[in-house]
Amino acid sequence: MAEENVYQVADWNGQSGERWVVYQARLDAMMAVFGQAAIEAAAPAAGERVLDVGCGAGASSLDLAARVGAGGHVLGVDISEPLIGRARALAPQDTPAVFQVADASSTELPEGAFDILFSRFGVMFFDDPTGAFAHMRRALKPGGRVAFVCWRGMAENDWVRLPMGAIKGILPPTAPPDPEAPGPFSFGDRGRVARILTAAGFTHVAIAPFDASIPFGEGRTRDAAIDDAVEMTLEVGPLSRALADQPSDIRVRASAAVRAAFADRPGERSIMIDGAAWIVTARNPGG
Repeated sequence: MAEENVYQVADWNGQSGERWVVYQARLDAMMAVFGQAAIEAAAPAAGERVLDVGCGAGASSLDLAARVGAGGHVLGVDISEPLIGRARALAPQDTPAVFQVADASSTELPEGAFDILFSRFGVMFFDDPTGAFAHMRRALKPGGRVAFVCWRGMAENDWVRLPMGAIKGILPPTAPPDPEAPGPFSFGDRGRVARILTAAGFTHVAIAPFDASIPFGEGRTRDAAIDDAVEMTLEVGPLSRALADQPSDIRVRASAAVRAAFADRPGERSIMIDGAAWIVTARNPGG
């Protein structure tokens, strides 16, 4: 992977993956509404076979498994061993979902084996997204379907906008990231997503905006929920990387500023923030 890509395999198998396991329940709650919208777009039917790319701790795979039933099959793949371990631990014994540590962009996949290529926020991290989608397309049956959800712009998503806005003046400004570098917002440009899928050989590409108010953090009281939201932000995501090498006084100031930002949002046992995504669908030609 490119040296500038902070979303490396080693990171997901180290500190990032372990932190995501710690916050798995809260992160899955935050992403649930987006995953369900993408599943509805995929319209899985009983008996179908689904490849779930970047499945994380398996919540989307298990939801898909409930839709395809005992006669179906879901293969959830992710590069993170800690997250796949968590997925296997959470999976009921009778689920038709199985989990594999693998990079879907390059691992050997059975040709023409799947009805649906699905992802909930798992396809924005490929160094070569066109090559990755071309590789994954070969695992789809002729006429097979694609459905995934990806984040829109950083400025539209409070889980990054609020904390990163709050620390302006506390941390020196950094150069904005390359918008096409692998990362959560690399698919924010609708036109780029369409170009990637078309170049990878897909047809009937459709990209629709999807907005939701989503829960961030949790607690028995509002103050506890705000504290949890701040802690999550300091441990998972762009702010955690921005503060990684900062002295304790800067971290204390940043934490207070982020807390004030979240305190302006509604919510009691979770802080409700705005999230913005694309629901993307496409077809494999033939069939």
